[in-house]
Amino acid sequence: MNPDLAFLVEVLVGGLLSGVMYALVAIGFVLIYKTSGVLNFAQGAMLLFAALTFVSLTERGVPFAGAFAATLGVMTLLGLAIERAVLRPLVNQPPITLFMATLGVAYVIEGAAQLAWGTQVHGLDLGIDDTPIDIAGILVSRFDLFAAAVAGLMVAVLSLFFRYTRTGLAFRAVADDPLAALNTGLRLPRIWAAVWIASGIVALVAGLLWGARLGVQFSLSLVVLKALPVLVLGGFDSILGAIVAGLIVGAVEKLSEVYLGPVIGSGIEGWIAYVAALGFLLLKPSGLFGLRSVERV
Repeated sequence: MNPDLAFLVEVLVGGLLSGVMYALVAIGFVLIYKTSGVLNFAQGAMLLFAALTFVSLTERGVPFAGAFAATLGVMTLLGLAIERAVLRPLVNQPPITLFMATLGVAYVIEGAAQLAWGTQVHGLDLGIDDTPIDIAGILVSRFDLFAAAVAGLMVAVLSLFFRYTRTGLAFRAVADDPLAALNTGLRLPRIWAAVWIASGIVALVAGLLWGARLGVQFSLSLVVLKALPVLVLGGFDSILGAIVAGLIVGAVEKLSEVYLGPVIGSGIEGWIAYVAALGFLLLKPSGLFGLRSVERV
């Protein structure tokens, strides 16, 4: 393969693999937004809390499987607590009220994590070396492949869950029309609680992957900012949109940094996705796969 073409493919593949991890974070937002209309700004804090809990348990001698199971239980309880104590009393409140509630929850979770586990930075080793491997002449990060495989498996499981299980069908019914779902006998509080639990599980997986890449520290909660362009591009209520937009954002970031960075300055990877999302927002506010809001006047 031509060296320039091989380098282009390497950059593109690296961007796509990073995009899968962006999509995984965005799916945590989509799950909540689809069923309750709440933009859950606490998703980043949940991601941080999950990663910090897991790594703190392993540092205290708890085996990997035990730490994962314990953290899974903690995130389940956390999701239930948020839904029951914060959002259920605010049902039918304006969206800005719900958004501010999740913003407050984010700071509470970060403070609780700091009280429980301290503020020091932790290294998280999942047993996967971040070394390149040669695939048909293309160098690809071993950890990126592992992370993309895990994220892809999580996306596949969620897709199957939504399509083929009774609870998944209930989720979809509530997302399509909450009032109609309520009239058919579905218990909305129970479904919302299940959605928050699912969001906590997604936060756990995403937290472990991002924690292994960046280290477990309080800036890890800012990973949610990477999900915002993905949500804008893909649509706030579409899991498929989150996947496709995550791949697009990852590819755009890497290609822009490598090919435009030397021309207009370094650091373009940190903001180019927001520029692309803003431009796309002006053309299609609902996103690639988001549902357009149609109101009768």
